Amino acid sequence: MKILKIDHIGIAVRHLDESKKFWTDVLGLEFSGSETVEDQKVTTGFFSVGESEVELLESTASDGPVARYLKKKGEGIHHVAFRVENIQAALEELKAKGIKLIDEKPRKGAGGAKIAFVHPESTNGILVELCER
Repeated sequence: MKILKIDHIGIAVRHLDESKKFWTDVLGLEFSGSETVEDQKVTTGFFSVGESEVELLESTASDGPVARYLKKKGEGIHHVAFRVENIQAALEELKAKGIKLIDEKPRKGAGGAKIAFVHPESTNGILVELCER
């Protein structure tokens, strides 16, 4: 598997509009806009930071994965995403190594990216996303 860079860091927030003020008003980052990903029950908002991004995640449903995360852990870092050269090959390699996957096949993420998540049971509790753009 070839990891190209940290693509983004996902941060779970209760209110995207409220939370983005810190990133824009305090840190001076430019807000790239928001996008709702219906099948993941989330609205995302991105801020570019060099070659990577910060992604704020607001749940659009009380039963969504971000809503469950917020109930369990509160606001904070939700996942780290690595950009990979070939997501399908990366998933096959991880599976062959006995790594537990949430997604065995890539799915559509924000910005048209192909994404897949690695289960935290295989990563010492960290939710890892693989991303191909």
